Amino acid sequence: MLLSAAAAAAGDQQYPAPALYVVATPIGNLADVTLRALHVLGLVDAIACEDTRHTAALLGHLGISGKPLVAVPAHNEREGAAAVVGRLLDGERVAYASDAGTPGVSDPGARLVATVRDAGHRVVPIPGVSSATAAFSVAGDVLAEGFRFRGFLPSRGAQRQRAVEAALASADAQVLFEAPHRVATLLAAVAAADPTRTLTVARELTKQFESITTLRAGDATAWLEADSNRSRGEFVVVVHAQAAGDADGLRTEASRTLELLLAELPLKQAVSLAAAISGAPRNALYQEALRRRPSGDDAAAAEALQRRDPVEMPPE
Repeated sequence: MLLSAAAAAAGDQQYPAPALYVVATPIGNLADVTLRALHVLGLVDAIACEDTRHTAALLGHLGISGKPLVAVPAHNEREGAAAVVGRLLDGERVAYASDAGTPGVSDPGARLVATVRDAGHRVVPIPGVSSATAAFSVAGDVLAEGFRFRGFLPSRGAQRQRAVEAALASADAQVLFEAPHRVATLLAAVAAADPTRTLTVARELTKQFESITTLRAGDATAWLEADSNRSRGEFVVVVHAQAAGDADGLRTEASRTLELLLAELPLKQAVSLAAAISGAPRNALYQEALRRRPSGDDAAAAEALQRRDPVEMPPE
């Protein structure tokens, strides 16, 4: 019945061959599959997938059987892409599905699409579920004009800290992904850099234990620690856009604090105190300080900043 309904809704559309159909699949709730995705998965000659076991289980739930599965794993996407191109050369329609959500959005698929396109074949998107847009749609960020999708940040060290600071220095809303064993450190890093920033923490989207909470970054660690269940599952964290202010999205009060401190203190000390007082990101304050008072060793950094090169706050 379900496949018949899909055929009735989507069967009159054109499905050229050969072509690769990039199919978004549910991220947790099977009911989120689209009728067009169902029809395409039943129509194609073969289905390429990130994990054949996962996709086979999904197809079984959807009542689709008998389709050849082509493994295109993340660690060997190039070889799998070659197999898909071979099928397209034979005139087949091939669908591609990652384990959950929209392929190529923090999931494998980009290399496959590029390979197929470069080989001269058509690529057709079959849109559907994306955890990034699902989380952003319920964030209620009235200041945002769209968002920047960052996905998973580097897992550790200086690279991770720089990525957090870069996300916070932007005036735009940011969408981050995080694993359960690292979400506490992510929330703590955001809170340390900008405790007043609003966050929406979405956990286990579309699944039985889905939870969506909007709170200040400075309250996030206590909220997470108050219930051990809050650390379970996959996370999407929306960092809300900042209110319009000075350069780099600094709030007016943070910029004013920096201005007063720069009049009395060395640049580095003024930046550190301004960050402690205002809660604004240190890198953004440092960049603003260089604009206001470049001197001595700071002159080269200010010149680089004018060229829009990345400038980092020196270590304490």
